[in-house]
Amino acid sequence: MAEQDNHEETYDDERARRLESLLRELAERIVALDQRGKLLDKAGELLQRIGDIRSELFHYEVRITYDTPEVAESRRIVRDAQQSDQDQWHKNEWSPERDENPES
Repeated sequence: MAEQDNHEETYDDERARRLESLLRELAERIVALDQRGKLLDKAGELLQRIGDIRSELFHYEVRITYDTPEVAESRRIVRDAQQSDQDQWHKNEWSPERDENPES
């Protein structure tokens, strides 16, 4: 089950190639229908294909930006390290004597 979950959360090269293939097939189908003058006659078919591809494009857009748990942990470590540098106190030259005698 974990393998299936990982497949749904990430978008591997094989799945990306299938999406590219679907887009090319749609383009070829549109060109073929247009050449035969049947482009609008097959509107229902085109809507179905476009819907399927649109869904897959959405998954691609969302999943391509998904961080695996390992990547998310690495990002957290870097973010924490950067923040700890910002949270450090910087040495200040202030002293109580200076406030009592501002001309010094």
